[in-house]
Amino acid sequence: MPTINLSALYPEIIITLFALIVLLLQSFANIRGKKYFGYISLVGIVAAIFIVFLKPSPFDFKSVEYAFNGLWVVDNYCRFFKLIFLLGTGLTILISIKYVEDEGIQNGEYFALILFATLGMMIMASGTELMTLFLGLELMSISLYALAGFTRIRMISNEAALKYFLLGSFATGFLLYGMALLYGATGTTSLNGISQFLAKTHLISPLPILGMALLVIGFGFKVAAVPFHMWAPDVYQGAPSPITAFMSAGPKAAGFAAFVRVFVDALPSLHGEWVALIWIIAVLTMTVGNVIALVQDNIKRMLAYSSIAHAGYVLVAFLCAGEMGISSILYYMLAYTFMNIGAFAVITVLAGKGEEKVNISDYNGLGYRHPVAAIAMSLFLFSLAGIPPTAGFMGKFYIFSAAIKQGFLGLAIIGVINSVISVYYYLRVTIAMYMKEPATSGESPALVFSPACIIAILISAFGVLRMGIFPSDYINIAKQSFLALL
Repeated sequence: MPTINLSALYPEIIITLFALIVLLLQSFANIRGKKYFGYISLVGIVAAIFIVFLKPSPFDFKSVEYAFNGLWVVDNYCRFFKLIFLLGTGLTILISIKYVEDEGIQNGEYFALILFATLGMMIMASGTELMTLFLGLELMSISLYALAGFTRIRMISNEAALKYFLLGSFATGFLLYGMALLYGATGTTSLNGISQFLAKTHLISPLPILGMALLVIGFGFKVAAVPFHMWAPDVYQGAPSPITAFMSAGPKAAGFAAFVRVFVDALPSLHGEWVALIWIIAVLTMTVGNVIALVQDNIKRMLAYSSIAHAGYVLVAFLCAGEMGISSILYYMLAYTFMNIGAFAVITVLAGKGEEKVNISDYNGLGYRHPVAAIAMSLFLFSLAGIPPTAGFMGKFYIFSAAIKQGFLGLAIIGVINSVISVYYYLRVTIAMYMKEPATSGESPALVFSPACIIAILISAFGVLRMGIFPSDYINIAKQSFLALL
């Protein structure tokens, strides 16, 4: 009988309960009552963060807890990622509260789906078995398919959901087939079991190598790596802006959490085979994402290609694999959550009802019309570009330092060049805000920042500056979290 240890599932149980509570309340709530769905969901997020952070004690770095016959693990690697997921979900809910009211989609299903997607991410972070990882990935993906098309009256949102569903289902087939091949080659779906089998086998057969390649395709789709990225621009543009922010942070981090755990824990024997493949994908991802972003006029599409480029930077750290490489992934994903969700929080407010103002030209003169919003947006864009003293700069510095230390000097140089290229399209928005006249004459309508959205922007700005100016605390926690993979 498998060991039943429900305490290892306390954060997931809380998220599930609050998702179900919001769904049930939807059946009884009136129009006024629906305003509280977001706040109820936030209570669940805060409670889950409290348990993740304090169980068994605040980042007890020697604590590793297994459950269900080794199918589930609670270590500092998964705890770090769970904090990223929960933080990103909390910020998304904050910027969604007014958005769903303005768009007329103030339904409990919206917040329940966000919570279920978060639950899937948390399962992906703790899973130590291929089927557990797949369960979490599918729970996350199905929720995101529905969220992408939640504004049903907008055709572009329906199109985004359909494309995401069709391409996502196709990519899931590759991922599941890769898992099946690994099971056929090794006789187990346990990550530790696969690692032990391959370590004892002196001659690696083509079967696990093919399975590994299919896993790269499946995970590459989830993190929007080139050439599996084509869904991202259309989905990011068509999805509701808070959901775009959510998809660009939490699910991307979840994809990398599972990607790293599978390849570092289960496939270290195939390191020589997957390093060359990931090297090529990292270069293509950085370059294609940044080059195509240069010519985008829609700011959501621009940030979609930017997100693709950032996935390339994280793949550089993934190649390094050691302590510095994996810990730089953890640090960078936390920083990326702050700066990307912060930017989308400003975009959500500026876009207005129906998201009609999402072109870069709509930001002309914003620095004079709404200086506080322009300052916040500039801070997040500077961080995405990697300009000091922001978290984005320290994250890229940490990644490229890891690449140089591991002997990937050429890859580091390509990454730095791509980072310089990205400065151009981020500065396009800043130039529009401060150096161009508004496209329309006369007084512009006042921007209405809800208290919840203001809190989200302040938290994001604080995180970007705190991690950039005082990075050592976060880097040390990330390094300690890496030890859980050893």
